[in-house]
Amino acid sequence: MSSQPRCHYFSALFKNPVEEARDHTYPSLKKGEKMASWGLFFFALLSFSAVVLRPAFAENEEDPGLVMNFYKESCPQAEDIITEQVKLLYKRHKNTAFSWLRNIFHDCAVQSCDASLLLDSTRRSLSEKETDRSFGLRNFRYLDTIKEAVERECPGVVSCADILVLSARDGIVSLGGPFIPLKTGRRDGRRSRADVVEEYLPDHNESISAVLEKFGSMGIDTPGVVALLGSHSVGRTHCVKLVHRLYPEVDPAINPDHIEHMLHKCPDSIPDPKAVQYVRNDRGTPMILDNNYYRNILDNKGLLIVDHQLANDKRTKPYVKKMAKSQDYFFKEFSRAITILSENNPLTGTKGEIRKQCNVANKHN
Repeated sequence: MSSQPRCHYFSALFKNPVEEARDHTYPSLKKGEKMASWGLFFFALLSFSAVVLRPAFAENEEDPGLVMNFYKESCPQAEDIITEQVKLLYKRHKNTAFSWLRNIFHDCAVQSCDASLLLDSTRRSLSEKETDRSFGLRNFRYLDTIKEAVERECPGVVSCADILVLSARDGIVSLGGPFIPLKTGRRDGRRSRADVVEEYLPDHNESISAVLEKFGSMGIDTPGVVALLGSHSVGRTHCVKLVHRLYPEVDPAINPDHIEHMLHKCPDSIPDPKAVQYVRNDRGTPMILDNNYYRNILDNKGLLIVDHQLANDKRTKPYVKKMAKSQDYFFKEFSRAITILSENNPLTGTKGEIRKQCNVANKHN
């Protein structure tokens, strides 16, 4: 080997890439001009690197949390795509709107709005979708349809958690309810919360005190709870959930004029959970989210025990009466409560992930 110093030897083998780039970029410039121009080039290179290589949230950068129109720069068409898909699916399958509305309750009420509801069961964990509290939930495949449409426009950008919340927002509109501006920026959780579903999600057979307490832990007050239960204005209740009010004896609290219809729809004391046996929550306007629900329960035509309690408990009855008289008041409180629910302990910033498929957590090597 030559006596040439080691540093000079490697310099000869590997020319300084900065000098090489400078020489190729400005070959015809004089030395002074070349250095000045190179300074501009180097500054531009640094600026480009800062934009391209900087992570979404640097460790010392404040997490913006949920904000309006979170995707305005990263995926400007995201919300429009979701809205359009919800409209298309509603035209083909009217019951999708009920599903979108139920999804936001079943996901956001269980610790976090993180789309954990959508995860399939694995060998290690049970899906929230398969718990008793999730009985009757369906149409998850159509959320996958929305996700696929968004992914075609902006791969790996929009979370399933935001799609779940925004589809609920647009589903409410499809049902004749108010448009509720909701923030975005949620990220997806990586595990099912099936083991704590019963701890957080109110049940229709629980006391009104338990229902108020569980929603209260999320920051939803009494008029908000009364408004949220107005969701029972639409959709249907499977006979499995109400036969205990009909057999072996009819609950005397039920309006006698409503009993014959309920018995006709639910003729079996032990109905088949897989059978299409159900009663419409509101026989008058079953496809419209309105305040008719409150008039029904004041007339003892509520299907579920919680409906009956809502109309008779001294803490909730005044709000039931007020919402029965004013749809505007119902919509106002409903919008406020949905907003609070949608912002319940979300994952934001660098927490969680953006799932590629809503039913499966991403694989990490």
